[in-house]
Amino acid sequence: RQGTCSELSVPGPARPWRHEQGLPPGPQACVTPTNRTGFLCHDRRSCIPASGVCDGIRTCTHGEDEDEGLCRDVPHSLPSFLVAHCGDPASWIYSDQKCDGTNSCGDCSDELSPVTVCPPCGPGWWHCPSTVFKYCDCIPRSLCRDHVQHCSDWSDEYSCPGP
Repeated sequence: RQGTCSELSVPGPARPWRHEQGLPPGPQACVTPTNRTGFLCHDRRSCIPASGVCDGIRTCTHGEDEDEGLCRDVPHSLPSFLVAHCGDPASWIYSDQKCDGTNSCGDCSDELSPVTVCPPCGPGWWHCPSTVFKYCDCIPRSLCRDHVQHCSDWSDEYSCPGP
């Protein structure tokens, strides 16, 4: 999904590109409309999710999200703002997959401390010790009162008010 964004380091409108010796600008971070880390396309208007970089689909107008130099040795060739590390140092995810409620690392380190500090469950989520490994600390409220245990304490069936 594309959106308008601003650079992470500067609130408000994005600063203009700086061209040094005619070189194209380097990768820039931005914030997507869903408040996630993104990649700013060269048009300075399109902000694509971090996980949309080097995914085999040219999302930016000029295809810079699939540039050979950027995608040559993923994750090592990616700028650090696009990468998040898991509890296992050999594992990584795209930075927009961190704190999204889903167990992207496989060990919940992208959702739980000490590796990651995420905000508490947001609206539409229920906090509980999850038994479903797709989720870690919160489950979607749509799973509440569905006659299936998703929380080890059964709170999703007895305490959660539902969606």
